[in-house]
Amino acid sequence: MSATKRLAEMRVLVTGGTGLVGKAIEAVVAEENNPNETWTFASSKDADLTDFESTKKLFEKCKPTHVIHLAAMVGGLFNNMKHNLDFYRNNMLINDNVLHNCKEFKVEKCVSCLSTCIFPDKTSYPIDETMIHQGPPHSSNYGYAYAKRMIDVQNRAYNEQYGCHFTSVIPTNIYGPYDNFNMDDGHVIPGLIHKAYLAKKNGTPLSVWGSGKPLRQFIFSKDLAKLFVWVLREYKEIDPIILSVGEEDEVSIKDVVEAIAKAADFKGEIKFDTSKADGQFKKTAANLKLRKYLPDFKFTPMEQGVTEAVKWFFDNYETARK
Repeated sequence: MSATKRLAEMRVLVTGGTGLVGKAIEAVVAEENNPNETWTFASSKDADLTDFESTKKLFEKCKPTHVIHLAAMVGGLFNNMKHNLDFYRNNMLINDNVLHNCKEFKVEKCVSCLSTCIFPDKTSYPIDETMIHQGPPHSSNYGYAYAKRMIDVQNRAYNEQYGCHFTSVIPTNIYGPYDNFNMDDGHVIPGLIHKAYLAKKNGTPLSVWGSGKPLRQFIFSKDLAKLFVWVLREYKEIDPIILSVGEEDEVSIKDVVEAIAKAADFKGEIKFDTSKADGQFKKTAANLKLRKYLPDFKFTPMEQGVTEAVKWFFDNYETARK
């Protein structure tokens, strides 16, 4: 099949399409405006992906040739610690329903989104794509992590048994516009942006959970979106690929807090609450595989990305998820 014919038939269904990454992908493909591609960004209003029949109806309606699978039950560290069973069961159902419908509807390619939290807790660094199954994940979110790991197992099994081209990507910590800015159950950057907004508004200290010492790699949502679209169109492997900034761009939570405070023009006191858990100290990921394919890809500097995310939240405070 020629590239032209394949592109002419490209109908892409994005599950979880109205969240952080889905909105960024929508912006990227809108800028490209490729006439050979039709994109549908589905949300939980369009289908209950924990239910097979509801998922099937979505596929019948969209008739996708390609799928980007972003939908998941997600939450921050403390939400995961409280509800490991819910995270495991719901994500197993969602993933099984989406992948099996991809097989049933003869989808040409499915790209699913994993997470660096799937990697073993006790491991050597930097972690790479070969190390996913080499030990149990961190105990704080093992339910979510095991469910996400199983996508890799399913991808290989669908390929071996049915010849399906299902693959996955492993982004590091994503941030940007349209995130979930919930301070209790959101991820670190959006939660801190919300706290900075309230601290500035109320003239109170900016309280940060934990010591501020853990190290993380952050990827701006629009960078990830561009890479996702590249994986969908070009990446041939079944094995996952880590989508991340390099090891040299790893930053501490303290660095992030200071970048957010600067972007928010917050001049008050910053307090680190060391009675709260830090989670894993580091989970450095290698992006050597990505660099082998795309040696010249330019990532958005963290200060610039944080400034955009802060501005978006401040401008959209009333309607932002929080």
